[in-house]
Amino acid sequence: WFSSTTFNTPVVCVGNLSLGGTGKTPMIEWIIDHLGATKNIAVLSRGYRRKSKGFRWVTPDSDPGDSGDEPLQIASKFPHVRVAVDGNRTHGIGRIVKEVGPDMILLDDAFQHRKVQPKISILLTAYGKLYPDDWYLPTGDLRDHRREARRASAIVVTKCPPGLGDEEKSLIIARLRPRKGQMVLFSSLEYSNELRSSNGSLKLASLTDKPFTLVTGVANPEPLVAYLRDRKLHFEHQAYNDHHNFTEKEIAALRNIPLVVTTEKDYMRLKGTLQNLYYLQVSHKFMDRDDKRLLGLMARL
Repeated sequence: WFSSTTFNTPVVCVGNLSLGGTGKTPMIEWIIDHLGATKNIAVLSRGYRRKSKGFRWVTPDSDPGDSGDEPLQIASKFPHVRVAVDGNRTHGIGRIVKEVGPDMILLDDAFQHRKVQPKISILLTAYGKLYPDDWYLPTGDLRDHRREARRASAIVVTKCPPGLGDEEKSLIIARLRPRKGQMVLFSSLEYSNELRSSNGSLKLASLTDKPFTLVTGVANPEPLVAYLRDRKLHFEHQAYNDHHNFTEKEIAALRNIPLVVTTEKDYMRLKGTLQNLYYLQVSHKFMDRDDKRLLGLMARL
């Protein structure tokens, strides 16, 4: 009943079935890290909660209010990659193809977008909150039917504990019930050992006896909180909703705190407003040889 456009330029969709918190942006960055040296990659996002409308190119100097925090994060980290935002994905891809002519377009958070037919779809689901165990909005966080997982080329179980064993992996795969030939991959989060800011860097180990305030506006800050606690660091946690737009009053209060640590996404919205602000980078680390399996899938493009 509904038309779906296919493009000659390979389109890779990275998404999930839930509201957020599965690591879509770090997965986009992982792909760029591993393929950006050999392929001309462009990224298209809708720019969630941005104030602007229509198609926009995103640069490291863009206003987060016009671009969205996650597209700005990608553009800032990879200045050689063209990043754009457009709520109309079909139109956005057309503009990118015409103006840039990339080898590949990465679609951020587009698994629910049926108007574009991607060559590959990567579906993310978080360990401890797998989509078969979740429920639909507003009771749970699912925004799409579980059976839509069958459209994915690969399912990546993210945020796994580093020591996840083969027996538990088999139980998770049985729970996900992948279709024949559908990959199920496993990854954990890997945090940097240093804090970064526009003013320089700071070793995380140097905070052992230095209390600080952790500020998060992400869907699920618990992995970061647990990581910092495991390192025996002492901090107060101020948690806000995902993509929270900080008010002048909130920023003024943060200026009175000697040291503020935040996520890279939140840093995009707070940078330039605080002198005491640092962020901690996070990336996906695949288990066993699952990175090779995913790269093998991408090599088919």
